[in-house]
Amino acid sequence: MKRFKLAVLLLLSSALLAQAPTPQAPDNEPTYVKQAHQLMHDGKLNDALGVFQNELKTSPDSHDANIGAGTVLDLMLRGPEARKYFEKAIATAHDDEERAGSNRSMAISWAFEANCQMTVQYEQKVLDYAKSKNDFFRAGEIANEEARVCMDTGDIETSMVWYEEGHKLGLQQPNITDAQKDLWNFRWEHAQARAAVRAKEDEDPAKHIAAAKAILDKGTNPQQVQFFPYLTGYVAFYEQDYKTALSDLLQANQNDPFIQCLIGQSYEALGDKTKAMDFYRKAAAATSHNPAAASAVPFAKKKLG
Repeated sequence: MKRFKLAVLLLLSSALLAQAPTPQAPDNEPTYVKQAHQLMHDGKLNDALGVFQNELKTSPDSHDANIGAGTVLDLMLRGPEARKYFEKAIATAHDDEERAGSNRSMAISWAFEANCQMTVQYEQKVLDYAKSKNDFFRAGEIANEEARVCMDTGDIETSMVWYEEGHKLGLQQPNITDAQKDLWNFRWEHAQARAAVRAKEDEDPAKHIAAAKAILDKGTNPQQVQFFPYLTGYVAFYEQDYKTALSDLLQANQNDPFIQCLIGQSYEALGDKTKAMDFYRKAAAATSHNPAAASAVPFAKKKLG
């Protein structure tokens, strides 16, 4: 399976992205990549960077090493340095799929700096590639991913443009099943609820929460149930109902660094700074290169000083 397909298969909904505590490495992963990933998991980012940079001394065009070095540097909040490696990966890509994966890494690098517009610029290249392959499911997920980044940066208007586009693209999937339609509709309601509470306009997030729950109650997408307490906790948090937010978020994915930050903020708002700092430490240790980590890692590290 080509690298781009491996990369996009790691995308859950960009609206609902979760991070596994120890992602399973592909069996064909080079030994040095496995070593670097283990060092990252152990919190030894400098050592992991050294592994990738050592590989680049003899193989300067290595896609895996350039992407790996850039990823580590983003996690270290050294974005300008990271993007030099992603630029090299884009320039030396062996085919369109590898180039699309490299552009996606560049997009996430800009997300680490809360730059919605640059994230969109590079995600658009990935989106165009998916559409050229008539892979509308992936195209929808990519559109949702850039929407998620924009929402996390506070650009709600741009975010909803891309969430709506993601919803439309996902529904264009050939031979789409009723369960898949429910999935895209759930994601759309989820996004609209979050946007409504962030925009603080006339739109009522409660109606979208109810619609999302009604879709889940059909039982066609049981794997999405875990994302409902994230939604209700998120809305409660932005409504400044921190007790409800904490109660709901503690039922969500405890390995997602974005959720860890929301839990930390809820504890902090309720006056429990010790528990808040515990969750910020967990979020700061994230090693994924995705929208959840892009939002959470810089925020948590700032909180930790």
